[in-house]
Amino acid sequence: MITFNLMAISANAGGGWTKEKGKLFMKISEWWTISDQHYTNTGGIDPNATRSTFNSSIYAEYGLTDRFTGIVYFPFLSRTTLYEQRSATTRELISEGDAINSIGDTDLTLKYGLIQGKPIVVSASLILGLPLGNNSGGRDGSLQTGDGEFNQMLQIDASTSIKAGNYYPWFSLFTAFNNRTNGYSDEFRFGVETGISVKKWIGILRMTGVQSFKNGDNAFNAIGTSIFANNTEYLTFSPELGYNFSEKVGMSVNYAIALSGRVIFADPAYSVGVYFNL
Repeated sequence: MITFNLMAISANAGGGWTKEKGKLFMKISEWWTISDQHYTNTGGIDPNATRSTFNSSIYAEYGLTDRFTGIVYFPFLSRTTLYEQRSATTRELISEGDAINSIGDTDLTLKYGLIQGKPIVVSASLILGLPLGNNSGGRDGSLQTGDGEFNQMLQIDASTSIKAGNYYPWFSLFTAFNNRTNGYSDEFRFGVETGISVKKWIGILRMTGVQSFKNGDNAFNAIGTSIFANNTEYLTFSPELGYNFSEKVGMSVNYAIALSGRVIFADPAYSVGVYFNL
């Protein structure tokens, strides 16, 4: 699974810009969601047994050249939990809880700057989703830290920054095609972002969408809804706030909510992380 667009990365990373040669951006973060409801395959919301996913990850961008940037997203610890269920009246145990721990699916990206040093910069990225996570854990096989499939995504980013008084807000948009394997449906992805830096503060607003081609195997949804389900669709709104302690070190917090969706959790996700510009 390409987790790149589901999980907040950084106030200073991504977009159409590439990293200068030898420059490194790195972020260590914690991302999590706890959900007792989900969007159905018709777009309605139904309850489910409470599940959670926590990802501790490293994200890094490195300037291989002024045009080429190498990117890695590595969840070095991923925990998925199914909470126990008890009667609301008698507190009698209905079903036991379960949990798994492993590394998660990892993304490797090579970004190339098609247009750089202009008012509008454009880049193209090849993103490879490596199935390093557990796609069938727990007693019933429904706990996942990955989806078990190798996918490839081609993405185009365009960004610009304009002068507004003493500040320089930026705007970015992207579009992508995600080729999935092992019975999963291919996807069309898109998003828009705007942000501004005011003294040491950074504010960002994001909208991200995923549309499934629905050309995969529907049976993959039989184990239940998760962030790794097949034929997932959503439109998310995600504000982020960052603070730069210095030119090299900062911290950010992020909130993301699905405004609409199909076969995806309906509760918000959160992220907090520390980033470094080296």
